[in-house]
Amino acid sequence: DEQIIAEIMRRRFIPALITHKPWEGFHFAGHEIRITEATDCYGAVVWPSALVLCYFLETNSKQYNLVDKNVIEIGAGTGLVSIVASLLGALVTATDLPELLGNLQHNVLQNTKLKSKHKPHVKELSWGIDLEKNFPRSSCHFDYIMAADVVYHHPFLDELLLTFDHLCKNDTVILWAMKFRLDKENQFVGRFQTLFDLEVISNFPSLSITLYKAMRKGRMK
Repeated sequence: DEQIIAEIMRRRFIPALITHKPWEGFHFAGHEIRITEATDCYGAVVWPSALVLCYFLETNSKQYNLVDKNVIEIGAGTGLVSIVASLLGALVTATDLPELLGNLQHNVLQNTKLKSKHKPHVKELSWGIDLEKNFPRSSCHFDYIMAADVVYHHPFLDELLLTFDHLCKNDTVILWAMKFRLDKENQFVGRFQTLFDLEVISNFPSLSITLYKAMRKGRMK
């Protein structure tokens, strides 16, 4: 646990010079990634769960080969996970609330332009709202759904579960990094398991973070 966490945290670096715009740097997928943050908003800060998921994607790129795969990240925030998935060859759709899209778009484009096989897309997704209109089941197929630290103290857990359900086809794989905090959030795992089979693929007790793989019930191999 401690050895792997130390390796994950070594992927993060802080700029030597302080500027008017806060940012952090990361090393993943053979690239230096520069992320602009906004400290006044939870969704515009890089949380440790995102680093855990990025490290997993990089170190398990043979088993979870993202080249030419359709990937959607929900609650993308600063876009770090989407950027790493894109650099690993995926066709990525990074989603979040409308007020976060400007910063998300900036980070994604700045770190993938001329570096990624496919140009990533940034799209609004408010959980549970206009899902069929914006992501019609007949035409939207995602090989992977990715989520990092989307379960926290907020009133939209029902809408989050509805969003997972809408986006997930029978062969879609969900990779979900979750930080355990309070009982209300922890109970979401049980509700999630009414629709999906869940497998722990990494666990970091000192960070209270678990990385899950999930598929629709009966589809897990």
